[in-house]
Amino acid sequence: MIAVIDYKAGNLTSVVKALRYLLGEERTAREVVVTQSPEVVRGADKVVLPGVGHFQSTQLLEDLGLTEAVRESIAKGAWFLGICVGLQWLFEGSTEAPGTKGLGAFAGMCEHFPAVYEGADLKSPHVGWNSLEGIREDSRLLRGVKDGGFVYYTHSWRAPVVAATAAITHYGGTFTAAVERDNVMGVQFHPEKSAAVGLQVFKNFVEL
Repeated sequence: MIAVIDYKAGNLTSVVKALRYLLGEERTAREVVVTQSPEVVRGADKVVLPGVGHFQSTQLLEDLGLTEAVRESIAKGAWFLGICVGLQWLFEGSTEAPGTKGLGAFAGMCEHFPAVYEGADLKSPHVGWNSLEGIREDSRLLRGVKDGGFVYYTHSWRAPVVAATAAITHYGGTFTAAVERDNVMGVQFHPEKSAAVGLQVFKNFVEL
């Protein structure tokens, strides 16, 4: 069963639609569940955390007991995928909401794009299509995605590049486009808006 966490900030409809499409009609009703229940998250084989908007919205995860449920789920071996703000939540936190802690699965803070880059004003948010670079050969989430493949972004904060970074994107410098360590994965881009590349990412996750 795939638990898609609803914390009132995710692009739930498109994400659920993509997952159900890949699973097929016969399996969707029982295998893709939108939830705010810690118990459902603990019992899931896979957990997806979509995200659109302010990092402060992730405070609800702590308030509902979902942060600890996710930790327990990951510890028992369930696969986890964070999308956009969901990826940023995997880090220690974000300067967008300094009082709200992230999961801390990866070290570092998410920070705003610089106002100026290489002597020119930089537009923020970073919206539109951009390419994935430096894709790790051992990445299971990005299996079948070619270096230079384009994905869709909309964000003003970005995660740092760390040892677990599975792909990068260049905009106002280099940032983590995808992160992956064991059963914990995240993407800054929106797979549900990223055409064939995004569908491949979801397919890889569903087939884990």
